[in-house]
Amino acid sequence: MKATVTITLKSGVLDPQGKAIEHALGALGFQGVNDVRQGKVIEIDLDAADPTTAEALVKDMCGKLLANPVIEDYSIEISA
Repeated sequence: MKATVTITLKSGVLDPQGKAIEHALGALGFQGVNDVRQGKVIEIDLDAADPTTAEALVKDMCGKLLANPVIEDYSIEISA
C-alpha cells in the first residue's frame, strides 16, 4: 500500500514561505493571486494488510513524527 500525507500549516499560523511565494508570483506578473499557503507531501510505501490498518499506522506516524499537531493539519490518502 502507498500512503500520501499532505501537511500544511493551520489557517491561523503565519506562513512566511507562502507569503514569499505570493510576492514572487506577483513580481513575475501573475495576477489575481490572493494568498499562498505552502506545505509538504510525504509518500510512504507500507506493508499493510488493508487500507484501514495502513491509515491507522500513518496516523500514528503523523502524531509522533511527521506533523506538529499544534501548528499543522494533515490529510492521508491510501492507495493500493
